[in-house]
Amino acid sequence: MAFTTHLLVVANRTVDSPELLDAIRQRAEAGPVHVTMLAPCAHAERTEAQRRMQSAAAMLGTAGIESEAMVGDADPIVAVQETWNPGRYDEVIVSTLAAGASKWLQVDLPHRVAKLTDCHVRHVSVPERRPSPARTQTPPERKPMLERVASLMRSGTKSDTA
Repeated sequence: MAFTTHLLVVANRTVDSPELLDAIRQRAEAGPVHVTMLAPCAHAERTEAQRRMQSAAAMLGTAGIESEAMVGDADPIVAVQETWNPGRYDEVIVSTLAAGASKWLQVDLPHRVAKLTDCHVRHVSVPERRPSPARTQTPPERKPMLERVASLMRSGTKSDTA
C-alpha cells in the first residue's frame, strides 16, 4: 500500500473554489492524499463555512480524494496552531483571495504558517468572484428632448393654475 500524504488545507471563502480544488487534485496525482480542510472563521460565519466545506468535500469525493472538514478560530494563525500536529500532517496548503482582497495576505499568512509548522506550505491565490447579474437589462427607451421638455412644461403649468 502506498504512503498517504496528509494535507492540511487552510481556507475559508475559497475552500470550494475551482483553483483550490484543482491544486488538491494535482497534488493527488503525485500519490494518495487525505485532506483536512480547516476554515478559520467567526462564530456567525460558521454555517456558511460548513456549507462551502461540504461542497468542497463532495467535489473531492467525486475525484476519489478522502477529506474531512473542521471549523477553527477566527484568527487563522490560532486556528492552525490549535489544529497542527506534526505527526498527523505532512504538507499545508493555504488558500487566500488574491492580493488586495485578502486580509490573510496582508498578515503574510502563508509564510507565518510555514514558520509555525516547519513544513512545506503551498499558497493558492483565488481571484475574488463578484456576483454576475442574472440578465442584462436594456435601459428604458428615452424620449426625444423636445417631448421631455414639453412634458415638463405641461406638468408645471398644471400645478401653477391649481
